[in-house]
Amino acid sequence: MIRTAQQIDSPRAWQMAGVAFVVGFIVFGVLYSFGVFLEPFMTDFGASRSATSALYAISSSAFYFLGPVTGWISDRWGPRLVTAVGAAAMTASLGATALVDSVWIAYLTYGLGVGLGAACAYIPTFAVLGGWFDRWRIRALSVAATGTGCGMLVLPPLAAVLIERLGWRGAIVVVAILSGFCLTICAALVCAAPGSATTDAPKSLGSTLQSRAFALIYISWIFGTMALFVPLIFLPTFATGRGADPVAASWLISVIGGASIVGRLCIGYATNSTGALQLYKASILAMAGSYVIWLLLPGYVWLVVFATVLGTAYGIRIALAAPVLIELFGSSRLGALLGSFFTATGIAGLAGPLMASLAADLSGDQTGSIVVAIVMGALGFAFVLPLRSR
Repeated sequence: MIRTAQQIDSPRAWQMAGVAFVVGFIVFGVLYSFGVFLEPFMTDFGASRSATSALYAISSSAFYFLGPVTGWISDRWGPRLVTAVGAAAMTASLGATALVDSVWIAYLTYGLGVGLGAACAYIPTFAVLGGWFDRWRIRALSVAATGTGCGMLVLPPLAAVLIERLGWRGAIVVVAILSGFCLTICAALVCAAPGSATTDAPKSLGSTLQSRAFALIYISWIFGTMALFVPLIFLPTFATGRGADPVAASWLISVIGGASIVGRLCIGYATNSTGALQLYKASILAMAGSYVIWLLLPGYVWLVVFATVLGTAYGIRIALAAPVLIELFGSSRLGALLGSFFTATGIAGLAGPLMASLAADLSGDQTGSIVVAIVMGALGFAFVLPLRSR
């Protein structure tokens, strides 16, 4: 059957949104479950914490930096094949990791394998929504983005229960089967958007990536994400240092995650397919302003307020990333464009924690890290401020 423009915003289009939700749930759930497996990995492999932690660095870096390649292939040959490769890679890599007894081999099976599977599955299924929707594009993309937050909340505790009952090897096999089953179904369901839904863009992809507008939004994303890593790493320690109970301190990260889900989901009901850029700028400004709350009002109640504001604004920023790219550059070649754009997260993930740690060492406490977050957040807003819609 030939797909026509009448299918845009149709029930079939919402099926694609459901596919993207499930893929985001699995991919980010698996990636963020690493912390649960860290101690068992260290014990079984007989490796140091830093050597074992490199598994996450490799998988996340592979995910973000392979995105342009998987996005380009999806744009050229369709999302189904690439997503199927992602399902196979994710299943095989997790299953193979259950058989290894060396962290060096796990760098290949878990590190590169999970990163490759995530890049192949996530970028094509998320990018395809840009062409399946017009009127409800932001709502659909916000639903898809909510899947990533739900996966981050659900899969890590599930993995912890499985490890307790089956050991880490049995647990990772169960996660591999679950991932393979869900991603294979998604690969079978996903398909390219109607050809008439692709908005013609006057520039080639290369010209877009070299444009001033792309440079501004790319650099803004790096600074904003670098700032975000500061509370994700240091907030619980900061709270306990101010007298908070360790369990209560750890819940602050959950507050950020839960608020981000609310922000992602609700933004789809707050706006339509136009005007995303102004809301995107407001979310970045709100993120930057939230760090001032952290610096000036360090009491636990205010830390909860800070986590809520930050998480909500962060969720809105995530949900609006793809709509803003479409608003600025059009929906054609969105897979390669999104893949290229999200390499900024990989850069921020490498630079942000290091810079925050150095600032904390120089200041002697967490104050230096908070100041870094404020400066990075402000720069993120400054770079995105000049952007204008096409």
